[in-house]
Amino acid sequence: MQNTSVLISGASVGGPALAHWLARYGFAVTVVEKAPALRLGGQAVDFKGEAQLTVLARMGILDDVRRLQTGGTDQQIVDANGRTLAVMPGTFSGGDVEITRGDLSKLLYDRTSADCEYVFGDSITSLTETSTGVHVTFERAAPRTFGLVVGADGIHSNVRRLAFGPESRHVRHLGHYYALVGVEGGFGARATMYNEPGRMVAVGGSSAPAFFVFASEPLDYDRYDLQQQKDILARVYAGMGWRTAAVMERVRTSDDVYLDAVAQVRIDRYRAGRVALLGDAAYGNTLGGFGSGLAMVGAYVLAGELAAAGGDHRVAFARYEEQLRGYARVARNANAGHFLAPATRTRIRLRNLTFRSGILLGMMLKLTDKFATNIDLKDYAGASPR
Repeated sequence: MQNTSVLISGASVGGPALAHWLARYGFAVTVVEKAPALRLGGQAVDFKGEAQLTVLARMGILDDVRRLQTGGTDQQIVDANGRTLAVMPGTFSGGDVEITRGDLSKLLYDRTSADCEYVFGDSITSLTETSTGVHVTFERAAPRTFGLVVGADGIHSNVRRLAFGPESRHVRHLGHYYALVGVEGGFGARATMYNEPGRMVAVGGSSAPAFFVFASEPLDYDRYDLQQQKDILARVYAGMGWRTAAVMERVRTSDDVYLDAVAQVRIDRYRAGRVALLGDAAYGNTLGGFGSGLAMVGAYVLAGELAAAGGDHRVAFARYEEQLRGYARVARNANAGHFLAPATRTRIRLRNLTFRSGILLGMMLKLTDKFATNIDLKDYAGASPR
């Protein structure tokens, strides 16, 4: 076995999933995460189709995911007076099984922390490839050398920047932003969404974050500055009808705000020497509905190919890219911003019509099912549940 030591950047979903498989195949795995601790909470993520459910089953976590599932709640779309205009069914937004990102991250961490090294509160500062490995420096820890490095650190991937070039080359702004804001209860148990042209706000449930999507050109702000993010939301949502003023009052006092662009990764390759990209770092499309499923399948394939190739990254990375590029193509085409925050009242009405028409909705569900199953999974040796 070659390259038995692997450094993974990112401890959200794809990173721990890859750590799970690599540790099972006998690799020594270190996961480095910029955040000071595991990130809990957050929006719901879902899995759909036989391929994604098969990966969860082979990991031995499908029953746990189902136990922790949120249920794929129906969401009512209302007018300014609160009258229901349409209902977005949970089967559309929640796939076959839905779980909060935080619960999934904790589940994966609990399954891997005994066999893998986790380093929180640190980040990679440089990657220097040699003939035998990758010399890595960190913000805080001492330099180390690993056989391979994998960037599973999201759409703003630090590893991709260091190994493939600046983000501006690979990430395309799709004309919208989204925000998740932790709010207390008080907006009712039923998930509810309200639109005005180019703006959407959604609330509901006792613990679900408030969810915002709005049209905008690229904004210049610090993604880690809480007040800047609140100020942007206050400016964009000023004067919006329905219950938006009450929602924004909760935003003003919240200390849990995440604002980012709806964006798409466009990159020609997922590998550069001894470095590979996984999940959103390689094929991300914000709010596209396939991110976590793609990351989990990608982790399964990448680890399986490394094990099958005896750790030879030149063979394994090429096979991984060959299998995932077609499967990840769905992430290159969708733009959820236009769907969630239509630009005109006419487009809002047409979007709502989709959910009132069984035929149109059925066609959309059939199309997403086709994309979700568009891969033939290999049954790698050692991949059966244990």
